[in-house]
Amino acid sequence: MNPVEQQFECLKVQFGVATIQGLPSGAHLVTIPELALPAGWNSTSTTVKFLIPVGYPLAKPDCFWVDPTLRLATGATPQNTGPNPIPEVPGQCLWFSWHVGTWSPSRDTLLTYVRVIQNRFKEPR
Repeated sequence: MNPVEQQFECLKVQFGVATIQGLPSGAHLVTIPELALPAGWNSTSTTVKFLIPVGYPLAKPDCFWVDPTLRLATGATPQNTGPNPIPEVPGQCLWFSWHVGTWSPSRDTLLTYVRVIQNRFKEPR
């Protein structure tokens, strides 16, 4: 089993509804429906999507997308977001320009990246 398959199986233990889709470039799209959100958002959950880049785990995941209607509880658009499409994927999502600080392919996993995403949601801004 390759690292993507192996780590996705571990991710599914935590997020059983997660799916993975291979893309023409060799990248993969991970989708986690109904990821719980803390107070401060206009919804209690959102669908999260992120790309596993070609070259993973040496190449780290970067940025993520959510439901296009996700806003702060005040109705404001979150910081560092925009209407940037997911490469190779049709449809409209809200793009979060959010990056991993440090990444070690020998230590970090897809679960690490989902925790990065969850940490971003802890600070509704």
